[in-house]
Amino acid sequence: MKHFPIFVALAGRRVVLSGGGGAALAKLRLLLKTEAHVTVFAPDPAPEIEAWHAQGRLTLQRRRMEPGDATCAVLFYAADEDPVEDARTAALARADGALANIVDNLTDSQFITPAMVDRDPVTVAIGTEGAAPVLARAIKGDIEARLPATLGRLARIGQAFRKVAEALPMGRARRAFWSEFYFNEGPRALARSEEEARETLDDLLSRHLDAAARPGHVAFVGAGPGDPELLTLKARRALDTADVVIHDRLISPAILELARREAVLIDAGKEGFGPSMQQADINALIVEHARAGAQVVRLKSGDATVFGRLDEELEAVSEAGIGWHIVPGITSASAAVAGIGQSLTKRGRNADLRLLTGHDMEGFADHDWRGLARPGAVAAIYMGKKAARFIQGRLMMHGADPSTPVTVVENASRPDERVLAATLASLPADLGAAQLSGPAIVLFGLAPRQARSAIDNLQTEERA
Repeated sequence: MKHFPIFVALAGRRVVLSGGGGAALAKLRLLLKTEAHVTVFAPDPAPEIEAWHAQGRLTLQRRRMEPGDATCAVLFYAADEDPVEDARTAALARADGALANIVDNLTDSQFITPAMVDRDPVTVAIGTEGAAPVLARAIKGDIEARLPATLGRLARIGQAFRKVAEALPMGRARRAFWSEFYFNEGPRALARSEEEARETLDDLLSRHLDAAARPGHVAFVGAGPGDPELLTLKARRALDTADVVIHDRLISPAILELARREAVLIDAGKEGFGPSMQQADINALIVEHARAGAQVVRLKSGDATVFGRLDEELEAVSEAGIGWHIVPGITSASAAVAGIGQSLTKRGRNADLRLLTGHDMEGFADHDWRGLARPGAVAAIYMGKKAARFIQGRLMMHGADPSTPVTVVENASRPDERVLAATLASLPADLGAAQLSGPAIVLFGLAPRQARSAIDNLQTEERA
């Protein structure tokens, strides 16, 4: 992020602009929505600027800008549409202590003005670091279509009531009050009249002051394999309302970014054969925060019900008398097999599917290797990288064909996803050479469809 987005207080403060043409008009239409004192320097101003000056909406100086003209200005816009003049006036403004923006010159500007959706006092700013203005405009149009024109009126009514609402405890109680006003009661009342919307605030406050505190609750949420777009809507809602998020090591930063800024994020990471928080400590942590009244999200990679030690945590929460619910997620095997263009089951190949773990609490995990070694068997093996040689040995000992395809998918669904195509015979050596460092799923009995096509093409070229 090269430009940090902020909202600058301009009420009663000075903003200076140099220029009198189309670029100046575009900026002034935005600036005149603020409560700033705007001064324009332009030897030949457009008629609109003359009219705004006559109406007292800005101060017009019909001359070129000179040293000292930007004294005490917070912001300066160079909009002369002449690179030499823009550079000159921007240098003068910076010397006077103002932050300078040169219209259509990202490199030499100290700040940029984002695309804006205006529902005063609600303002949405959209920036692309100057890389994609067309994209910013498209996003602006989409947001404008979603935000009703009455939103500003509703926000102003709420703004006048904020001091009264401080009678509610800080945190969840106030959020619940304002959520009900802005998303339920307020819009319905405003459709009838502003007076009714104001009365609704008084009624709501009385109800919320009398309401019993909401008890702590735990949502066991599957975060999916890592791509934030694979989160379910229910998972997003849980993150939006969580006071505390206790998350696994494998949860991607992009997903943690979706939690509320005020939420407490706690890393309860576990790593096979590596440093881990003890399960008993995780259980105690969940219970501690929920007992204190927090809405807790226990965020687990993939699906919470697949190799997530969910039962132990459920038992701890239930024994403590705390309410809970489970939000399913997309398990990593589904994302991995989608990434290689295959399916986990196929008519005529396999009528069953096995989800296995490469290791358990005792070490390398044992399974029905004889059944898995049969031709056509398919298995998704979680946490199988370090157990690869053990898995290979057990399968080949029970008659598995050494040429059986095995695919390893690292960081399934994420931008840095890697696919390793191997065979049972070559699996340990191929894994060692690839040096995979991220979470990986081993797909036994499946080859990447794309990789197979590439091999076939290569063999065709060699025969030719």
